[in-house]
Amino acid sequence: MKKWLSLSLDIALLAALVAAPLYLSAYHLSLLGRFLAMAILSLGLCLVWGWSGILSLGQGVFWGLGAYILAMHLKLAALAPGDMPDFMMWSGLDHLPGWWTIFRHPAVALLGVLIVPTIAAAGLAWLVFNRRVSGVHFALITQALALAFATLLVSEQAYTGGFNGLTDFTTLFGRYIVDPSFQRSLYWITVVALTAAYLFCRWISHTNFGKILLAIRDGESRTRFLGYNPAGYKMIAFAIGGAFAGISGALYVLHVGVISPAMVGVVPSIEMVVAVAVGGRDSFIGVILGTLLVNFGKDWISSAMPEMWQFGIGLLFILVVTLLPKGLAGIPELRGQIAARFRRSAGAPALEAQTLAITQKN
Repeated sequence: MKKWLSLSLDIALLAALVAAPLYLSAYHLSLLGRFLAMAILSLGLCLVWGWSGILSLGQGVFWGLGAYILAMHLKLAALAPGDMPDFMMWSGLDHLPGWWTIFRHPAVALLGVLIVPTIAAAGLAWLVFNRRVSGVHFALITQALALAFATLLVSEQAYTGGFNGLTDFTTLFGRYIVDPSFQRSLYWITVVALTAAYLFCRWISHTNFGKILLAIRDGESRTRFLGYNPAGYKMIAFAIGGAFAGISGALYVLHVGVISPAMVGVVPSIEMVVAVAVGGRDSFIGVILGTLLVNFGKDWISSAMPEMWQFGIGLLFILVVTLLPKGLAGIPELRGQIAARFRRSAGAPALEAQTLAITQKN
């Protein structure tokens, strides 16, 4: 019964997302599209944190790599042959850097969106996990990496656009990005990508690989004692999380039309973790709902009270950690525990009365 209920919820959510262009305005559809793109990253973080026990505070790095790679292609596509981006000319460059030109072709750029963040995540994981670095130490390393990445993007203005980032995109595959039909197609592409990522995560959770990830999360030393190499499994999981982040960043750029260092630093990376925690870090459907809730809440709070949205997000995280540690996905379990506690409380007086009656009779 529980399985069928979960399947019905998945189908209902998918149907609502597919039909969203029929009942949402263009503005709210754009918001939903960019938040669904962020949910792809959340699925990867769910696999990394919820299933592998690896808390990463630097997913913004891999998200930013995918975003900047596609943005570089979009920037070049908007220029005439032989021209250079304006910020490069202002910085005194006289030719386009070679690592920009390789992303001029759209197919290469799309491959780069997937491959570069995956390799970067796998390389970091190989360096760190083979030295058995984990827990808070790994979280601090990834947080420092996010800070260093954002600082590098700002300092290398001649190559990255600096603090302003990259913008003024016009076409992808010859189609105008601002065209309403392209935006609707982009939304459905995002839904398809999210659905594929969700099904992939569900498939992994039912394989031996997923079971070993859970074993590593719950007892890495015991798993190593049984003959498994936790470093290899964690590296693969972290690489998958990096790939999901890169895809998420590329789709987000298409929805928003801009990418800057402010979107890939420490604060955005922590917000990504907050969204996963709110949804339930070990629930794939939960992290999708949590991402939508946190991001729509952030949009509403920042519009109504611009100076309060960070406090609101922080308060939400504290409430979830203290009162609902399993996030939205833990509400049914919590409700069952509360109901069982009330039943025990209600049954206690009756039991005392029965015991007293037996005692008096004897």
